[in-house]
Amino acid sequence: MAFERGLLPVMYHERMTELNRRVFMGAALATASSYSKILGANDRIRVGAIGTGSRCKYLMSVLNKVGGNEIVAVCDVYEPHRDEAKAKFTHDAAQYVNYQEVLARKDIDAVVIGAPDHWHVPITIAAVAAGKDVYCEKPVTHAIEEGDGLIKAVQDSQRVVQTGTQQRSWEHYLQAKDIINGGGIGQVTFIRTYWYQNHIPNHSNTLDFDTTKLDWKGFLGSAADRPFDADQYANWRWYWDFGGGAMTDLFVHWVDVAHWFTGENMPLRATATGRKAILRQRQTPDTMSAALLYPSTVVEFDSALLGYIEGGGLMFRGTKGAMRLHRRGFAVYDEISTYSENFEPEKPRLEVRSTHDGGLDHMKNFLECTRSRKIPNAPVEAGVAAARAGHVANYALRNQGVWLPNQGT
Repeated sequence: MAFERGLLPVMYHERMTELNRRVFMGAALATASSYSKILGANDRIRVGAIGTGSRCKYLMSVLNKVGGNEIVAVCDVYEPHRDEAKAKFTHDAAQYVNYQEVLARKDIDAVVIGAPDHWHVPITIAAVAAGKDVYCEKPVTHAIEEGDGLIKAVQDSQRVVQTGTQQRSWEHYLQAKDIINGGGIGQVTFIRTYWYQNHIPNHSNTLDFDTTKLDWKGFLGSAADRPFDADQYANWRWYWDFGGGAMTDLFVHWVDVAHWFTGENMPLRATATGRKAILRQRQTPDTMSAALLYPSTVVEFDSALLGYIEGGGLMFRGTKGAMRLHRRGFAVYDEISTYSENFEPEKPRLEVRSTHDGGLDHMKNFLECTRSRKIPNAPVEAGVAAARAGHVANYALRNQGVWLPNQGT
């Protein structure tokens, strides 16, 4: 399996300590003068879209809303995906099956990558080597061992790379961070994260693809050869060769927020358990729980893919109160004087609601950084750290329920 190629090497502590230093210090060393290309403030950034499935189509819609750019190429292994992307978001774009043809175009400034996870690192490394700035969906890596090489390639190229953890650009998350870092709920020792979705209807749908218009070998890439499988193609996130299940698709968003708020991105220990309770055809669990130990906090993740109630979010628990944070806003609660079994305190001290999609801010930040050559809000180092948390949780899930830093390959 692809994940097993990415287990941690024996010298994890030494390499990861250096990576941790670079996450919080190394990015600051880059300056505008170190970049060879500086766009003018009024220049339209020419963008290529690679892997134009549902997520990349969303990114293309965001590019159109933000403005200041032009999508000039669409690339996908499935012709109907290319046709739909071009028809909806960019009528004049050229179409490609092979991403290398997009990267070979000298007139393209940047690419957005929405391909399956196992393609993120190869395409990103090739893109920065070709002089392109990159917006890459999370998780930025598909295996732990990919992280160092990706960071080095980006740093050596001096390209702008934004990871698709859009919370880092979302206004109410920034406000929530200020409250927590300012001691607004006291010392935080426990962060519960959760994400509940209902995949049962999609799982029962009949999948119909015209395989004469699909480059199946191109989709597989580094994965082992196999006959076409409609569910693996449509729902690749839930198969180990292409994705990492909920731990890398969902948990990565929330653990990135925990890393960002606490300044700690190096787990000391991870435990996890899960099962395939409903969606038995897939490889990754549909019901799972994980806990990661950090120097000052425990970050927990719970997920089930059989119902929507509660959705996704985080609960920060501190010595003076708690904060429930999600994409629609946050609420701050003061600690109460007596024990209570109420589901949630009735009156939050502060409640903030988000009025728009933070993905717009995140894409705007990426485009601004392609012009200014500043470090984006979610740089590659942060993306690697967030993906690593998902990978170690998956390692624990698949190896007797526990991961420790000194475990080797």
